[in-house]
Amino acid sequence: MTGFEQSQGRFTRLLPDFRNLGVAIRIFILVLVITLFSAVLESQDISGTLSKFLELCSFVQPTLLCSFLIFYLITPKLRSVPYQFGILLSLFLLLSLVSILHSFACSIFDSFLIPNLSRCYLLSSVSFLIILFYFDLRQRALTPAIAEARIQALQARIRPHFLFNSINAVLSLIRSNPNLAETALEDMADLFRVLMSENRDLVPMAKEIALSRQYLALEKLRLDDRLIITWEIDSMPPDVLIPPLILQPLLENAVYHGIEPLEDGGEISIKIFKTNKQVHIILTNPYPSNGNHHSGNKIALSNIRERLSLHFDAEASLNHKILDNKYQVHILLPYHL
Repeated sequence: MTGFEQSQGRFTRLLPDFRNLGVAIRIFILVLVITLFSAVLESQDISGTLSKFLELCSFVQPTLLCSFLIFYLITPKLRSVPYQFGILLSLFLLLSLVSILHSFACSIFDSFLIPNLSRCYLLSSVSFLIILFYFDLRQRALTPAIAEARIQALQARIRPHFLFNSINAVLSLIRSNPNLAETALEDMADLFRVLMSENRDLVPMAKEIALSRQYLALEKLRLDDRLIITWEIDSMPPDVLIPPLILQPLLENAVYHGIEPLEDGGEISIKIFKTNKQVHIILTNPYPSNGNHHSGNKIALSNIRERLSLHFDAEASLNHKILDNKYQVHILLPYHL
């Protein structure tokens, strides 16, 4: 997650994930605001403020860019150590970088063009502590109660008709195919066990796919040949982590809105692959052009989009479109080694 994790019902405080694009953008803006405020305090008028701001930025911006690079590389280590130790280690690395860059700048430029080292230390330390304070406040704003409420809102959205239809499908199999009926009941139990659990932490993609296969197996019982499922997951990274209950609600939407209204049914395609440091999840289902489809209120999509934002900030996205009588949902996730 971008700044915190949940474990056994509680949030564990972590340093910000400096690899996250949203975190980097927030830090960049905060540093600019702090630099501008510092320039205002040291100036008498607007022209002096602008001059002082540009002077500070000439050192702050290279320091910030180098800091981003260093912290991007060591973020996994920083987030694996105790929070307080991580703060001290990060501050030590930052001040060491400031010393190196200040010494390098003084060897190239005239010393009067470079801010005093003590001022650089002060500005860097204050900026670092303000950034930590901001992200700590942000963590508290995303309290377990709020996060859990949003997750539970999605969990509660499974349509009652699916439960009733699944039970009827199992009942019809009890005499003719008791083994298949038993398997279906086990799939139902597994599915609803996950739906009723807290589901706060990220889960392996393989686990989400297994759950989705169980759901689709239940739908296949009643839709039979009307439901065709195609998986393209050979290029899926095996260790990618995603929020739970991402695929299943989308598949339920695909069955309800795309397959059921069609007399002959149709195909649902699930494609998962990695490009560079991003994971793509593309789900496609029929979209009846004659308007003969269930109306949707996009609740599942908005809830999934919210949870992606909670976990990955600006690095994840969910888009949907209608193209050639096909409805497509495209989820983009970050993939960090």
